[in-house]
Amino acid sequence: MMAGPARPAPEPDRVRKIIHIDMDAFYASVEQRDNPDLRGQPVAVGGASRRGVVAAASYEARVFGVRSAMPSVTALRRCPELIFIKPRFDVYRAISQQIRAIFARFTPLIEPLSLDEAYLDVTDHLPPGGSATAVARDIRALIRAETGLTASAGVSYNKFLAKLASDRNKPDGLCVISPAEGPDFVLSLPVGRFHGIGPATAAKMERLGIRTGADLRAQTAQFLATRFGKAGRYYYDISRGVDHRQVRPDRLRKSLGSETTFFDDLHGLDAALAALSPIAQKVWDQAARAGLRARTVTIKIRFSDFHQITRARSLPRPIASAAELSAIIENLTAAVLPGPLGVRLLGVTLSGFDAPDNETDGQMELFR
Repeated sequence: MMAGPARPAPEPDRVRKIIHIDMDAFYASVEQRDNPDLRGQPVAVGGASRRGVVAAASYEARVFGVRSAMPSVTALRRCPELIFIKPRFDVYRAISQQIRAIFARFTPLIEPLSLDEAYLDVTDHLPPGGSATAVARDIRALIRAETGLTASAGVSYNKFLAKLASDRNKPDGLCVISPAEGPDFVLSLPVGRFHGIGPATAAKMERLGIRTGADLRAQTAQFLATRFGKAGRYYYDISRGVDHRQVRPDRLRKSLGSETTFFDDLHGLDAALAALSPIAQKVWDQAARAGLRARTVTIKIRFSDFHQITRARSLPRPIASAAELSAIIENLTAAVLPGPLGVRLLGVTLSGFDAPDNETDGQMELFR
């Protein structure tokens, strides 16, 4: 059944002015900035070992199909001249704070998504006679002048479209999507490009014959709700260029985790628990520094055949101590291991946070 034609949906009060800033190949660009010998070369930030993963790739490497989260061995097959650089997270964090300080000159409404991207709401913070587009240009110019790096920006009337726009003219680009253009902008885009539709959901949509924004718009709200639950309404709206989510600088962090990939497979429960101990301590310390108290613990185990499982436990109260966290992890792991396969990756995630104990807001850092 075909849904009715889309109409530009006005905001309840007025049209908002949202900017999405996305740094261009951030980690790799920092390395090329700091080492002139790397400029113009295919660079990957990450580990070059057979268990390594690409954290970021320069645009010269992307020409060969190298992408973030790709196994290093695959990246090297695609680009034998690829230069691997060890990450310098302290440097990246410091630069991201520089960038956020630039944002703060224009608006206090900043919602970081990751180390290298954020939403800004400038609706009520425009200079007299100014525009969101001019603000985006000024921010990009200041980032270049003060950090030597380039950023791309998207400007629109909601978060969904601003994020799509920032990817439109990368690298070092600017794209504006007006309220009149928004509903039709999404029609030809693959649904896999939509923020909020991951690979698994995109594959499910593909099986349902939903490949583009136009296909998604052709579905009724009931059809999408039946097959995708609460997310169905979000998909219905974004296919029409509608997104009422606010830019939330005070958004609580939903989860915090860490994981390790091992050069040699681990075998047995004792080996896994020994490896999980420092991971758990790292996550506990990060949560403590941010004043976050978690109720849910999730462990991730990836086996040598790349099969992956997760196990979780939730408490009716916050976890009281690092020792209690370790005990929960031990119980979860013992229910799975030992098994017939070796373990190549272990991870621990905390979630279900209560409000922070103090005024430190871990979300306000651009680094994740």
